[in-house]
Amino acid sequence: MTDPKKDIADETETGIEKDLIDITSAEAAEPVEEEVDQLELLRAERDEFKDRFIRAVAEAENARKRADRDRREAENYGGSKLARDMLPVFDNMKRAIDAITEEQREQQAALIEGIELTMRELLNVFSKHGIQIITPDVGEKFDPNRHEAMFEAPVPNTKAGDIIQVMNVGFMLHDRLLRPAQVGVSSTPA
Repeated sequence: MTDPKKDIADETETGIEKDLIDITSAEAAEPVEEEVDQLELLRAERDEFKDRFIRAVAEAENARKRADRDRREAENYGGSKLARDMLPVFDNMKRAIDAITEEQREQQAALIEGIELTMRELLNVFSKHGIQIITPDVGEKFDPNRHEAMFEAPVPNTKAGDIIQVMNVGFMLHDRLLRPAQVGVSSTPA
């Protein structure tokens, strides 16, 4: 037989234990929920900082690329104003050389040789700094990106848009136009 007092005591202990477990579970659930909420907040904050970091790294990389591009452009095109200012010097030296007659060449050979050497040196400096001469040929098609039409005239045996005269050569600085070649263009209908 079982002792009824002992059974009641066992039931009481079991009931008390269940109540304690329920109370403990309820109390334990609150801190767990708080910790989960806090963990979620920390994860959100971490994600925000990670996003900011990635954006900052990308911005720094873009700034470096911009600086490199700006540096290259400054190297290639920084002297374009000086180069443009040197073009009339080239034009005048070319006119002077073209105006020399055979008689003058014989009489003043040393002076003329000095002018020609100076012209060659100017062309070497142009080449060294990426300046190329645009010399269109008569009969070549007019290109508005490289040529400047100074006049139009109907010329037999030509097509409209053909170059009929070159008045001044043009110049490119690397891939940019410094000065277009000045040309006369045919207006003869095809």
